[in-house]
Amino acid sequence: MRKNIILEAPETHERLYLTSKNVQNTPEKLELRKYSPKLRRPVVFREISR
Repeated sequence: MRKNIILEAPETHERLYLTSKNVQNTPEKLELRKYSPKLRRPVVFREISR
């Protein structure tokens, strides 16, 4: 089952990216490097709980 998740940058608290993940295959929190417009560089965005 796929679940929609929101990604947040811990440094700036930006919540810009929405993605989905398969909960059965990856139960741990997702971390992806994405572009942050505030910092103007790629940073690590982490999954937040809703």
